[in-house]
Amino acid sequence: MKKILLFTALIVFTASTLQSQTVKKELRHVVLFGWKDKADTASINKAVEAFRKLPGQIKIIKNFEWGTNNSPEKLNNGLTHCFLLTFASEKDRDDYLVHPSHKAFTALLPGILDKVTVLDYWVQQ
Repeated sequence: MKKILLFTALIVFTASTLQSQTVKKELRHVVLFGWKDKADTASINKAVEAFRKLPGQIKIIKNFEWGTNNSPEKLNNGLTHCFLLTFASEKDRDDYLVHPSHKAFTALLPGILDKVTVLDYWVQQ
């Protein structure tokens, strides 16, 4: 009986070790925006559209998604738009930050952006 339990534990340990070795690490880059009261809808939409185009212009972006706040909790502190980008490495993220297309996008923000929060994290499995 002890041999069976030991063998089973070994299989579970080996399977979990193999699984953890095959899990791809991904770096998430979360960007939250809140707009100035005087920001008009057209300017906001132009900035959002420019952000949405970045994955087609910067190939090191592995994945991109975005959306607007719809939480009933009202804890967004004026932040209304969330953008989530995925990178394979910190180097890719750093290269994205200085990429000319990203720089052109950020040039659209000074007159309309009131608040920004950025958080990067490695995905934990």
